[in-house]
Amino acid sequence: METFKGYERPVGPAGVRNFVAVLPISVGASPVADEIASRAGENVRATPHQMGADPPKQAREQIERTLSGIGQNPNVGAALVVELGTESIAADDIADEIAAMERTVETLSIRDVGGTTAALETGTDCARELWDEITDQRRIECDVSELRFGVECGGSDATSGIAANPAVGAACDLLVEDGGTATFSETPEFIGAEHILADRCVNEDIREKLLDRVDRREANAHLMGVDFRGAQPSPGNQEGGLTTIEEKSLGAISKGGTTPVRGIVDYAEQLPVGGGLVLMDTPGYDVESVVGKVAGGAQVIAFTTGRGSTTGNPIAPVIKVTGNPKTADRLANNMDVDASTVIEGESIGSVGKRIYETVRSVASGERTAAEVRRLEEFAINELQPNELADLEGEA
Repeated sequence: METFKGYERPVGPAGVRNFVAVLPISVGASPVADEIASRAGENVRATPHQMGADPPKQAREQIERTLSGIGQNPNVGAALVVELGTESIAADDIADEIAAMERTVETLSIRDVGGTTAALETGTDCARELWDEITDQRRIECDVSELRFGVECGGSDATSGIAANPAVGAACDLLVEDGGTATFSETPEFIGAEHILADRCVNEDIREKLLDRVDRREANAHLMGVDFRGAQPSPGNQEGGLTTIEEKSLGAISKGGTTPVRGIVDYAEQLPVGGGLVLMDTPGYDVESVVGKVAGGAQVIAFTTGRGSTTGNPIAPVIKVTGNPKTADRLANNMDVDASTVIEGESIGSVGKRIYETVRSVASGERTAAEVRRLEEFAINELQPNELADLEGEA
């Protein structure tokens, strides 16, 4: 049995970090949440974001699902939900969802406590008290089947599809073989290879759902005047040597490995534990896509990049993998795994094993390059008007 050393939770799988999360309800509460986390200590993390106080119903539901999911992530031992006090989303509702996972959670209204100065003082004290409640937790041996492993790619180039992505895919295969869950997303990057993914679905319902999500993303893009098939690969991808959307998508889907597709969930929807390979329907924007998977419960993320990326996440460690030897050299202090050895002759399987070992080491507490440098980005996917109209038509 493969294991990692994680934090046992009363409900759900083990965490790989033990954070107090400070979750703002809106952009208006975000600066206060960020400052509270900064004042409260090393193990307190904020998730400042850009969403407004009174979004449309469908957008509101997605924001609620995302914030609740972040608070329920196994890496969160306790949470403080911060509201300005004028939002249509109630901090108490988010707190109730988090408390359902038997986590200690408190709420703070900036308006009710008397404004920013009082909110910073009260919130900092509260976050420190929450940390005091979970600080005694210790890592224990956990089965890797408890891991939900999210994979992402960004700044792709020609080496991504031949080295970094398939090597991460090999790591996904190993985790699935050991009973865990692997997930990748970025639905626009399925286009051109969706038929291959569809053929890997374990039943017709999942196949139809997958193809529906691809069609929906492409149709919504058309309504905004964007032709994915004409606009991809992006100029940056082309500079990196990618020539067609099919080439980019075939490389992108290889980061999920080779096992059957056992499900597809919507943005920030909970991923199953012990679920095998499960896709998530997300946009192609890296930060929003990663946040969707973390809200879905992913404890560890692997991010492949050919041209370079420094991104991280406040709640889940992000392992950076590159297959480009120049990026491995120039961004050495941002990379965790050098997969460019594939080009020199190391097998995909061998690099995949190295990545899988890194996943288990990081899950056991080893800090990633992004964590060491506190590189943490957070953004919630914002539904566009045409997407809202499409979803309201389904209601």
